[in-house]
Amino acid sequence: MYSINCKGKLIDLTTPRVMGIINLTPDSFYDGGKTTTSREILLQAERMLKEGASFLDLGGYSSRPGASDVSQEEELNRVLPALEAILQEFPEAIISIDTFRSEVARQAISIGAALINDISGGMLDPEMINTAGQLKVPYIAMHMRGTPQTMTQNTNYDVLTRDVLTYFSGRIKEANAAGINDLIIDPGFGFSKTRAQSFALLNELELFKELELPILIGISRKSMIYKTLDTTPENALNGTTALHSIALLKGANILRVHDVKEAMECISLISELKRA
Repeated sequence: MYSINCKGKLIDLTTPRVMGIINLTPDSFYDGGKTTTSREILLQAERMLKEGASFLDLGGYSSRPGASDVSQEEELNRVLPALEAILQEFPEAIISIDTFRSEVARQAISIGAALINDISGGMLDPEMINTAGQLKVPYIAMHMRGTPQTMTQNTNYDVLTRDVLTYFSGRIKEANAAGINDLIIDPGFGFSKTRAQSFALLNELELFKELELPILIGISRKSMIYKTLDTTPENALNGTTALHSIALLKGANILRVHDVKEAMECISLISELKRA
């Protein structure tokens, strides 16, 4: 149904894929500070690739609610050495750069990253959409209002799913005008959405198939799970798997996760269910 071109390699998304998260930040909500040395980064990349991740998503800017702002220089210093190290060790790895800054994206792509994952959908850097078009790489546009510092104050919607769909209609027009060939949408669970709103969005996820674009889901160990279960991110894997199953049944094409093995098992089981 869908495929994307990553450095000349077509990735078929008919069977859902897994994107493994490698946070290079000291303050991410779940694994902040765990991957601070080249050895730790390479071990995590190796494990995720062996467990079946099609993509690795590198981020040097924490987007958890209320996270501190980080300079572009600091973000580059975090992501570029890690990107180089992973590609030297695993040259076939398909790496996504998780950034809303066009210059960070440009430098990462020049080194060998294959996709751009932008939490702002181009809204925080006016050059991002055109940059993605010029670089001819797949572009993931997420829905968010405001910034990571202000998004919790931007949760008022007329009709949530309709408003998010309208947002993506605008992103699609801009992406098409900029020459982006492979656009992926991410509804942005937990970003400028309350816990109840995130569940409402997941409940209506199938409506996003009307956009006729691949859908990426990022719910791994998020507060919509661990706060509902009155637990912690560390104990939210079972809840994550439960919601991943629902997302796959409703049409998700890519799962962005901390736990690759469990997500791959989820995909195998749901795929078997659909074949039956």
